[in-house]
Amino acid sequence: MSQLASIVSTGNKDTRSGFGEGILEAAKSDDRIVALTADLAGSLKLNGFMKAFPERFIQCGIAEANMMGVAAGLTIGGKIPFATTFANFATGRVYDQIRQSIAYSGKNVKICASHAGLTLGEDGATHQILEDIGMMKMLPGMTVIVPADYNQTKAATMAIAKTDGPVYLRFGRPSWPIFTKEEDFQIGKAQVLSEGKHVSLFACGHMVWNAVEAARILETKGIEADVINIHTIKPLDKEAIIKSIQKTGCAVTAEEHNIIGGLGDSVAQVASSAFPVPIEFVGTQDTFGESGKPNELLVKYGLTPEHIVAAAEKAISRKK
Repeated sequence: MSQLASIVSTGNKDTRSGFGEGILEAAKSDDRIVALTADLAGSLKLNGFMKAFPERFIQCGIAEANMMGVAAGLTIGGKIPFATTFANFATGRVYDQIRQSIAYSGKNVKICASHAGLTLGEDGATHQILEDIGMMKMLPGMTVIVPADYNQTKAATMAIAKTDGPVYLRFGRPSWPIFTKEEDFQIGKAQVLSEGKHVSLFACGHMVWNAVEAARILETKGIEADVINIHTIKPLDKEAIIKSIQKTGCAVTAEEHNIIGGLGDSVAQVASSAFPVPIEFVGTQDTFGESGKPNELLVKYGLTPEHIVAAAEKAISRKK
């Protein structure tokens, strides 16, 4: 049986629910953890936390900039604040506050952002931020994590509670396949899901499952793919990237984000400095999104398994 055959979905669940379960579990063992939200407790799945720890929950209202300032201040008193809202409001609306009050002074704030990317769906372009990974990874000292499914989001949430310094954790709204094992999350350590010799598929977030599905299609064509879950965009597992591309000689990156500034740029930078290979980029092509059903949007903007397959075949054709 191939490695791909062992990667199966055990059901579907939204990654934001993984965050809700993760922060609740983390808070049970660490009374320093405080949850803040900007009028979105239900959307961020904080109901369990609110019920268990009402005295450690702060409703900031629709005042995201103020929430970031409050979170930064709480760290001075030894708290571990989790500041939660939609990804667009967690980054674009409050970038100045994050840069000046959190990143610049290395505050131990966990910025936890739901409803990221195209799969937010019907709320449309104003809410479907596709630039946030780039914005956050450029901040010195900021850890950036984009887990693949419910299990991994839960584990990542528990892991960031135990690490010092600012973190950006990105997750989503739609019900999505659960396929990773329930295991401890290693920040900065890529997850090799399948090994192959013809092409490297690097993906993050919802696109990891699509990369697995793409690898299955490629396998029917006699093409063996490395499938690597780059759940931590920063610090990046450069060793895993170099090891893979040295073996396969070409790569595809897949992300629910603008190809400018995201995972693809990070992988390409590593490759260009260590082992240049042909790379194709699957993501949104310097564009905003629009209102629509999540899967329809993924088709329109070229983020399906079939698009990853086409990119892989193109990358392979470019090998010398």
